[in-house]
Amino acid sequence: MIRNDAASPRRTLAGGMCLPRFAALSLACAWLLLLGCQLSHPIDVRTRVIVEPQPVKDVSPIVEMPTGSQRICGQRVAIIDVDGVLVNENQTGLMSVGANPVDQFRAKLEYAARKPEIVAVVVRIHSPGGSVTACDIMHRDLERFRNASGRPVVACLMDVAAGGAFYIATAADTIVAHPTTVTGGLGVILNLYNLEDMMAQFNILGVSVKSGKQIDLGSPVRSLPTESRELLQSMADQLQSRFRESIIRSRSLSLPPSTDGLGYDLFDGRVILAGDAQRLGLVDAIGYLDDAVESAAGQAGLTTETGVSRLGGNTPTVMLHSQRDPVQSIYGITPNRGIQQDILPIDIPGLNRQSLPTFLFMWQPDPSLH
Repeated sequence: MIRNDAASPRRTLAGGMCLPRFAALSLACAWLLLLGCQLSHPIDVRTRVIVEPQPVKDVSPIVEMPTGSQRICGQRVAIIDVDGVLVNENQTGLMSVGANPVDQFRAKLEYAARKPEIVAVVVRIHSPGGSVTACDIMHRDLERFRNASGRPVVACLMDVAAGGAFYIATAADTIVAHPTTVTGGLGVILNLYNLEDMMAQFNILGVSVKSGKQIDLGSPVRSLPTESRELLQSMADQLQSRFRESIIRSRSLSLPPSTDGLGYDLFDGRVILAGDAQRLGLVDAIGYLDDAVESAAGQAGLTTETGVSRLGGNTPTVMLHSQRDPVQSIYGITPNRGIQQDILPIDIPGLNRQSLPTFLFMWQPDPSLH
């Protein structure tokens, strides 16, 4: 008799084991595993997990994000935010890399320049200032955008807009400050620290082998000699002079800096409230961010939409943000710091070589910032 194997095929797995036998072995293993969980001597499993966190950096493109529920297709006002300490570097932290404010500002201005539908720009500023060079770059970028595009630019000062942050605002056509804005801080600061006595308590002495008398100017391991102090003071005075002349020219200030009518030097570095800033001619109007948007729209001749209700006004408005950094309203913020600065956020001023001292256009009540 001829046996027909095709009539009763046997299903096999890779390696030659038939499927029924594999299923039986699987059930047996599962039963033994469940039985082992009930034993008084559980199975001891040891493993080692190695985690190598990689910082996450947002490199997504700049996009327009409507601040209302309606999609905006026609002419509109764009809001560009300037937040935090302004330095030309990414602020890294645990599992994240914050935005570089100088890079983000340039990218957003370039985006606005490419879009003819964006007829005006509002620069929303909430910052105590930052490094001299970073603020100077951002001021120049805004000034060039305004001159090249011919579009109205309105700066809106939020909680704090001091030092270099106010300097950036002076490149706008109009400056609007909130009623409670703290501004001013028109000075220059360089933070240096003398750790010589502290190091001596631990019998630690700083020894420098140098060629050039002032090559270790501002070193934290020795006191600052008079000659070195005078040299640094001269540099700060020169930067302050440039800062002062630019603001006086941009704001068309008529009063001499030392006779402003309030009994103090306008450029002595102090901060002032919005009301005093308006009387001194530093800001043009007191209002809110919505008022700044309406002012920009009016200067651009933008016709407001009819039949569209938005909180704060009918002007079609978008925020310019990274694609992976969504916002829901005109107050959305892009942080320029990582989620956490360090696992152990301890910083000894003067010893962190990744954060060298620099001259700052900045109101700075916190001496740890350098």
